Amino acid sequence: MHGERRGISYRKLDHLRICLDSLVRGGCSLLDEVVLPYSPLGAVSPAGVDVSVWLGSRRLEAPVMVTGITGGHEAAEEFNCFLGRLSAEYRIAVGVGSQRAGLEHPELARTYRAVRRCGGSDAVVVANIGVAQLLEKGVGYAEAAVEMVEADALAVHVNPGQEAFQPEGDIIEDAASAIERVVESIDVPVIVKETGHGLDSSTVKRLRGMGVRFLDVSGAGGTSWILVEARRGRGPVAVSGRWLAGLGNPTALAVMEARWWAPDACIIASGGVWSGRDAAAALLLGADMVGVALPVLRAYMAGGGGLVEDYITALIYSVKAAVGLSGARSIEEYWEKRLAVGGTLQRLAEQRGIDFNLYPAVRGWGGRGRCRA
Repeated sequence: MHGERRGISYRKLDHLRICLDSLVRGGCSLLDEVVLPYSPLGAVSPAGVDVSVWLGSRRLEAPVMVTGITGGHEAAEEFNCFLGRLSAEYRIAVGVGSQRAGLEHPELARTYRAVRRCGGSDAVVVANIGVAQLLEKGVGYAEAAVEMVEADALAVHVNPGQEAFQPEGDIIEDAASAIERVVESIDVPVIVKETGHGLDSSTVKRLRGMGVRFLDVSGAGGTSWILVEARRGRGPVAVSGRWLAGLGNPTALAVMEARWWAPDACIIASGGVWSGRDAAAALLLGADMVGVALPVLRAYMAGGGGLVEDYITALIYSVKAAVGLSGARSIEEYWEKRLAVGGTLQRLAEQRGIDFNLYPAVRGWGGRGRCRA
């Protein structure tokens, strides 16, 4: 048991080390193909723009989530404590990394609980479990994850790409029934998320049919977990992982597919959201929130909490400025702006069955209430 604990804990540390020290970006998000609208005579001051959003029963001041990063190793406790304080101060959501280590080895649970302990009741916390563990352990496993961090929402990550190249990995071929059971049983919103290779239309339609209303597309263009695992491994499988690092649905296209096939869903755009411009582009496409992870982790390691706060402040200001300079005073009005995208994104969207003439009207269907419990 001690050896198993060391194995999980050191794998978490290995992931952190590789993400910090190596090139792990895979593919292209296509967010740079989104043209941000600009209205010189209709511009609104960023101070007058409302970009708040709901996540379940919790109101956020900005549509930003620091998506699940870490936990399960002693080195992660301090960082998660900082994330809790960050959430409380900026009124954004924060997620912990996969809680398997803490659930199977209770002595590691404190590395996750630090988010709530340090952020208090003002923090908006998202728990995190893998679909493989959910299938094996059942709903009680999900309930324990939520209880561990007193979570406001639960992310269930589906990561076959990562599992295929992880030395310890194993693809779960059909865990849909487990997801359906947890959605029916858990009292907090259940967010089904990919891990850097994107949700596609068939997955979105299936999930929405099962009652899943919260989707994190986590598309290609950001951290490639295929590449992270390839850097941990060796031999032909690791070489293959480097070849397929960019596999998956680009984030911009994943947002469009999710919005088209699930117009009433709460959609989180993550994967390749590095800057405020990326965030503004994802929101214009119809995302309700954006998720960032690696930029926060790298900023923290480079300059501590102050550098992260600068990054988050710039990210939120960029969103407010982009919305205001388009002539909108809210995200709802921003979704009404004309949508212009590059040829690659438009062609791919049309190839996936999206009517580009009708799509702009779908972006704002349901408004900010889509993310409210």
